[in-house]
Amino acid sequence: MKVLGIESSCDETAAAVVEDGRVIVSNVVATQIPFHATYNGVVPEIASRKHTEWILPVVKQALSEANLTLDEIDGIAATNRPGLMGSLLVGLTFAKTLAWSLDKPFIAVNHMLGHLYAAHLDRDIEYPYLGLLVSGGHSIICKVSGYDDIEVLGTTMDDAVGEAFDKVAKFYGFGYPGGVAIDKLAKSGDPKAARFPLPNLYKGGHEYDVSYSGLKTAAINQIDQFWNPGFERTPENIAASFQETAVRILLSRLLKASRDTGLTRIVAGGGVAANSRLRALLAEEKGLECIFPPLKLCTDNGAMIAGLGYRYLADGITSPLDTAANARVEGFRKFGRPRA
Repeated sequence: MKVLGIESSCDETAAAVVEDGRVIVSNVVATQIPFHATYNGVVPEIASRKHTEWILPVVKQALSEANLTLDEIDGIAATNRPGLMGSLLVGLTFAKTLAWSLDKPFIAVNHMLGHLYAAHLDRDIEYPYLGLLVSGGHSIICKVSGYDDIEVLGTTMDDAVGEAFDKVAKFYGFGYPGGVAIDKLAKSGDPKAARFPLPNLYKGGHEYDVSYSGLKTAAINQIDQFWNPGFERTPENIAASFQETAVRILLSRLLKASRDTGLTRIVAGGGVAANSRLRALLAEEKGLECIFPPLKLCTDNGAMIAGLGYRYLADGITSPLDTAANARVEGFRKFGRPRA
């Protein structure tokens, strides 16, 4: 079964063809980074306009690279949540119209479930496992019992980890995207230059929740209080110290979830899953099997949508053509099968 996957939840216009949920036949991503770099963040209006301009040529390129026609596609999958509403509507409306005109089965896919599935495109992974979904908009630790059966154990109480990276990078002028810029600078810096505090979440938060608002404020507005004597205030040292704390906040909650649930297999997904320090520290943890997608599948892409779409379609699950876009993930502590 060959599935065409379309992803337009934020600022990447992406389309891919995946066969039988595993074989990536084509994977085309048109990035909007140059158009948003001036603003050090995604401008929703610009993003939706670029999606409208690019969606048709990107889909055509994905089909061309797969050496397939639309008639040879067996099903169509598209992201319908979460994301920027204007961006979501472009890809979702295009996909639904295409499915209707060709009389092909259509499935709406949760973007976050797509990120979890990205690692499955690279290898077979048995359920259950702990999922770590980390991006500019989400920080989620979850128990994954199936491709559409996710129980959220912990999430952010304020800023997502990727958002904190972006805002710190913007303040210091490190570059855009912020996560990539900080990761690169940190390689030449000393993580001991500043000792930023870890959040205390025992008041009001779930035991696996994380928080990044305090770290962001400390790194931007209170850095003098936490800077260690003898270290030069360089971009590299600031980046390394911030990144080290940000990653260890995640690891402290993730490792607790692993101990409490007994799940030792961890699968990561999302843009921050490409972070080199996160990967290195998880690799050092003995007794854990840590699985990351290839770097090209950490950021938004159509292959993860097509791959997950195959799982639904193979199980006979489709979405009605009046399925709506939704800016939110879904349920706060539980999400799975797409809903209209």
